[in-house]
Amino acid sequence: MKRPHHQAFSRSSRQGEEEEEEKEEEEEEEMKVIEEQRVRSMEFFARLEKKMTICKPAPFSFDEEAIREQESCNYANKITLEMARAGKAPRPVRVYADGIYDLFHQGHARQLMQAKNLFPNVYLIVGVNSDAMTHERKGRTVMTEDERYEAVRHCRYVDEVITDCPWTLEDDFLEEHKIDFVAHDDIPYTTGSDTEADVYTHIKARGMFVSTERTEGVSTSDVVSRIVKDYDVYVRRNLARGYSAKDLNVSYINEKKYRLQNKIDNLKKKGKEMFEDIEGKRTDLIMKWEEKSREFIDAFLMLFGRDGRLTQYLTEKKDSVMMALSPPSSPKPGSQSSEDCNSPPAKTSRFDFSGRAGASLVDDDYSDDDEDEEPESH
Repeated sequence: MKRPHHQAFSRSSRQGEEEEEEKEEEEEEEMKVIEEQRVRSMEFFARLEKKMTICKPAPFSFDEEAIREQESCNYANKITLEMARAGKAPRPVRVYADGIYDLFHQGHARQLMQAKNLFPNVYLIVGVNSDAMTHERKGRTVMTEDERYEAVRHCRYVDEVITDCPWTLEDDFLEEHKIDFVAHDDIPYTTGSDTEADVYTHIKARGMFVSTERTEGVSTSDVVSRIVKDYDVYVRRNLARGYSAKDLNVSYINEKKYRLQNKIDNLKKKGKEMFEDIEGKRTDLIMKWEEKSREFIDAFLMLFGRDGRLTQYLTEKKDSVMMALSPPSSPKPGSQSSEDCNSPPAKTSRFDFSGRAGASLVDDDYSDDDEDEEPESH
């Protein structure tokens, strides 16, 4: 009689276990969904932070943003070179590059660009040496350390800047900043001494060194050499822009010489501009004369040409013009117009011999020849 009760109890316990298993599976699925959402949100904020670094300068290592990024990095998960190149790193790869970066130029920017693109997901940390360290190890710089810090942190490829970085990298420094790899060109870097070893020998031995390509034909030394080569030109330029001889460390005599050269160059420039202006005005005058001459010729042809206005006018008014220019024809004898019949008779002169009385007088010849002749009848 107790067996059915035992079967019912075992059946209910199985159902309870199944329900608990289902609840555990649901909780596991919920945890997976939450973890996926967390990962997605972290990736989103990482992408957003990368976009934001382009819109603002990179933080210094002591800024809150850089400290928060460093604390979120699990440095216990070591990243090998193969993992980084394959893109299988569980976190951003922290790459370090250092230098003096005096007179920041395209060679520096290109080196940092290569370091940023060494692996798919790189957090680039850049160390900049201080003035004291640089002057001791390498020589005088043109820019101050603050100017060099600012130049580097405004480069778009940089995520973080370490000021007053060490000349040689020690393990403590690498651990403190959680650096995975160090990027630099493959040429051994020394301060010029033949006996001094490469400062990256220790890093190369640990397998943490990744090489970049050096930009040929451009360096800080090349830029300084160009300035020294054209020293007079730059001094004269700055004097013309308002700098004093004291600011440029120029003697009194050299100042006067440079200012005189500037005046001579200004006179040459003005003379050249004047001649060019005259030449331009002459060219403009010739062009305007050509345009006006074309207009004059066109107006002349329109008036006096074969199909001009005057020709057309003369053709239309030919008869009236001819009557106005030619004299009237003389009247024929025996024919009088009505105007002549109505006019009074013309006055005759005292010696007018055109009538009959005049004709008889003309017939009487009083010449000496008639008196001398004798009649034949006698």
